[in-house]
Formats: sequence, structure tokens, C-alpha cells
Amino acid sequence: MRKKILGLILMIATVISAFGGCSENNSDIKEANAVANEQNTETEVTADNNKKGDINKKAVLVVSFGTSYNESREKTIGSVEKKIASAFPDYDQKRAFTSQTIIDKINQRDGEKIDNVTEAMEKLVDDGYGTLVIQPTHVMNGEEYDEMKKLTSPFEKNFASIKYGKPLLTSSDDYAKVVGAIAKDIPQLADKSNIVVFMGHGTAHFANAAYSALDYRFKAMGYKNALVGTVEGYPDLDKIKTDIAAYSPKPKKVILVPLMIVAGDHATNDMAGDEEDSWKIQLKKEGYEVECILKGLGEYSGIQDMFVDHCKTAMNESAEEA
Repeated sequence: MRKKILGLILMIATVISAFGGCSENNSDIKEANAVANEQNTETEVTADNNKKGDINKKAVLVVSFGTSYNESREKTIGSVEKKIASAFPDYDQKRAFTSQTIIDKINQRDGEKIDNVTEAMEKLVDDGYGTLVIQPTHVMNGEEYDEMKKLTSPFEKNFASIKYGKPLLTSSDDYAKVVGAIAKDIPQLADKSNIVVFMGHGTAHFANAAYSALDYRFKAMGYKNALVGTVEGYPDLDKIKTDIAAYSPKPKKVILVPLMIVAGDHATNDMAGDEEDSWKIQLKKEGYEVECILKGLGEYSGIQDMFVDHCKTAMNESAEEA
């Protein structure tokens, strides 16, 4: 059934493309194709319907999109996982990535096997875990988070207790905490002669509104020189250019910072690369001095603490309902 639905989505996308959709539709088609291709590589769910684990055997499954940049992965995802493991020693630590493309690349290049979400859930069931907290490192409740829930939900009957920690930007308080965590580690924000541009990923999902909400929160907290844009959504680079041009006086420097958990391909190439279409080169052409800080959100101590707090909240909910 799942393959039939994906096939239908691709067929509809192909028909729309053939009749010349607008650029936004074409972008959506590419995204639909990418999601479909990703899902076709996922392991089929094979949970034993009659098997339920021991409630006293506990685990935290940290789910991330993933990155093939080894150094950034350890500084970001690895650091978040370590902090969660340290905070909850009674829970075994497990890892899963949602990007099968990244999983395959790491396996082929390095010989390292990382579980996708389905594989991780199957192993947890087979190993007899009965209490599970799933903590995503996703920035928002977007497409990746929705897909994660679809993949884990068939296994819920196999656990005595299963709870979900929230993505980074979920509550109103989360936005203020993210601004505070970033401001603590990016001192350039305090210099109002600079403009600091944060580059997020962007998505066709309605959760893309989180970027504009975060931009608003930066300014509400006194950081008028902070701008939030996206590489694959809106606000885009054109909007960023317009906002920088309107800043008075002209900024001494434009500082580019990734608003992503890891400083991976988008940060290294789309933001800080030397190709003509990178944000760095495009802004230099506008006459600005540009500095790039290749630091993923997962490296910020305050962001790591937020994921620990979200995980703890989920655990407390589990305890109250038990």
C-alpha cells in the first residue's frame, strides 16, 4: 500500500510538471521525488505484534537527520547524544538517522553502519526494551519530524511506555532560549555595526514559519542586527539582501552562521562555499565584507541543554501516566 501511494504521488507530480507548473510547484515536485526515493529505501516494518518489552528496561533513541561530515557530526549530534546520555544514566543510549542517503554514504565510505529509524525500532523491540523516549534533534516540527512519527508509530504497541521529546523550536519559550544560547556563543551579535545572518534549511512544510518567528524573536530581544533566512525556503537570499541594504548605517561586516543542527553540506557549500551562487560570494558581490562561522547548533552548550530538557519533559510525562 505504501509503495502504491508513493507511486501515485510521483505520477501526479509528473503530470503537473508536464503542464508547466510554476517554480514553487517545481520545487515541491523535487521535494516529493526526494521524499519518495528516500522512503523506497527504508526498511519494512517487521515488529512482532505480540511482543512487548520489560518496562524496567529503558532507552533513549536520539533521532537526527544526519550528516556525512564526520567532524561536524561528532561536534553536534555526538555532543547532544553524550549530554543526554550523561543526564539520564538509567537509560541506554541509541542513535538513528532519518536520511537513508547519508546512512548509505557513511557506510560505503567509512564502513560505519548507522541505523535508520525502522531498523533502530526493530532492534529495540528485539532487545526487549519496554520504556522508550524518542528525542529528535530536528529544529522544528516539520517534514522530518512527521516522517519520524510515521515510522515509529507501528511499534508503539511493543512498548509499555513510549514518549516523544519535542524538536528544538516547539514552544514560545524555546525561541527565547535559542536566541539566548546563540547570543552567548556568537559575541559578534553584540556589535551592532555587524549584521549576523543565520541560514536555515527551509521547507515547503508549514513549519517553515518558524524561521520568521525566530527572526522576530531576535529583534524583540534587542538583536536588530540579526537576520534569519533559508537556503530552500523563505525568507530567501533575495530577501536577506533587501534587509541588509535597508540596514542603517551600512554594516561593517556581514557574518554568516548556519541555523542547522550540523554545519554540513549546506553550511560548507551553499553558505560559505566559493561557488558563484553561495551566500558568501553573492554578498561579497554586493560590496560587503563577509565572515563565515561554520558552527552547527548542536555545538552550542545551551542548545544541547534544551534537548536534554525536552527529553526530561517527555520522561516526566511518562512517569505521570505510568
